[in-house]
Amino acid sequence: MKFAFILAEKANYPIVVLCELLGVSRSGFHAWQHRPRSARQSLDAQLATQVAAVHKRSRGTYGSPRVHAELKSRGVRVGKKRIARLMQENGIKARSKRRFRKTTDSKHTSPIAPNILAREFEAAAPNRAWVTDVTAIWTLEGWLFLAVILDLYSRRVVGWSVSISNDTTLALAALQAAIAARRPAAGLVHHSDRGSPYASEDYRTALSRHGLVASMSRKGDCWDNAVAESFFGTLKTELVQHELYATHEAATRSIEEYIDNFYNIERRHSFLDYLNPIEFELRSSPLRQTT
Repeated sequence: MKFAFILAEKANYPIVVLCELLGVSRSGFHAWQHRPRSARQSLDAQLATQVAAVHKRSRGTYGSPRVHAELKSRGVRVGKKRIARLMQENGIKARSKRRFRKTTDSKHTSPIAPNILAREFEAAAPNRAWVTDVTAIWTLEGWLFLAVILDLYSRRVVGWSVSISNDTTLALAALQAAIAARRPAAGLVHHSDRGSPYASEDYRTALSRHGLVASMSRKGDCWDNAVAESFFGTLKTELVQHELYATHEAATRSIEEYIDNFYNIERRHSFLDYLNPIEFELRSSPLRQTT
């Protein structure tokens, strides 16, 4: 019920505002509060409060599968359909994805690596395959470019960097951060698009120095780098499209907080059976064997 959502949020917002937002009357809410409830209605009200709290903690990003997974991890035994019903009745929704700005510049004469990854987006252990890409984020000071590197094993962001220029320096900063954090063995497959930063001599030299094997998407095929593209879609949906950054610094702080304090350590991924990336790594025997 919408009334259960109002009950859960009334400590944070005025009741009159919540009632107006949900299209219900204050008198109706107060009558509902004092109406005798059945045992199931009481349980639904308690559960709706928990659902609302989980959804709020997720920054409003979780749909019913992730809310169910989070409650299950807390020992709450409830069916997925019941969670979906309560969310629908209380107007609790996950944020929807939008298209975002593509930043690839593949009009260059630098060498192109073969597509070794070949859309094999699963890895048997950490540090076997990384994917990387760059996206643009608008601020009132102009565009800010974000480069990220993700480990395909856990979907964890292992390196990232920002700059006002989409160039080799930006891409190298993310690569250096990932290498410093993970210290991968030689042979790791490093997959990117055909952008000029990744095809540059400096970037290819850095990969070779650390024994990493370059792989690149086919021309004009975004699906060849779908995991990196998906991460940017998630970032934009869950964070960026709900913000108006006054400065590059403000955007950087926001991105850092999202990646380091939410995405890597808390956000539940359907690909990981609704674990977060770090929890997935900690539970995995391959990681224990490499540390």
